[in-house]
Amino acid sequence: MKKLKILLLLTAFMLFGLVLTNELMSFQARHYIYDTTEAIPKNKVGLILGAGKYTQSGHINSYYQFRLDAAVELYKAGKIEFILISGDNGRTTYDEPTTFKTDLIARGIPENKIFLDYAGFRTLDSVVRSKEIFGQDSITIISQQFHNVRAIYLAKNYGINAIAYNAKDSYNHQRSKTRFREYFARAKASIDVIFNVEPKFLGKKIEIK
Repeated sequence: MKKLKILLLLTAFMLFGLVLTNELMSFQARHYIYDTTEAIPKNKVGLILGAGKYTQSGHINSYYQFRLDAAVELYKAGKIEFILISGDNGRTTYDEPTTFKTDLIARGIPENKIFLDYAGFRTLDSVVRSKEIFGQDSITIISQQFHNVRAIYLAKNYGINAIAYNAKDSYNHQRSKTRFREYFARAKASIDVIFNVEPKFLGKKIEIK
């Protein structure tokens, strides 16, 4: 019985920690997240956080589509000059950055305004590499609001003056699962900050101009 009580107390403490971490991140990010192109300040570079174009069922991934739309909105409103796409290219058959680039060009974004980061394996990598590899101390992050909160938290703790633009959210059947995973992703982000975790790869610097 005593062991059970200890287990229940530990479980309750962990759950409390998860909720507290999530709420603190949301609170800290609230002044750096924008919903309209009219309100958001201008930055040189917008950073699209990667997503696969297609779902497992073969449909267009709405998270991808809405991030693409948001980047185009910012560029055409004159709120960013360049677009940095950071995503996973860990397999020969999967290339998030190039797919985004192709669709951005089709939407009228000049190719010379697009830069690719093939080593954005997770949000921390994408955010930190925008500074360490691509030389950006200030950046506009482009993703859904729930994701932007975590990205802003990471950016601020790694010395990047970041703001974020909220792409339209997805309300498909995967939404609840995505939000549940985000609780744990934010907890992991806080641990990464505590231990000053670095991206999986750094490498040669690339100038955006």
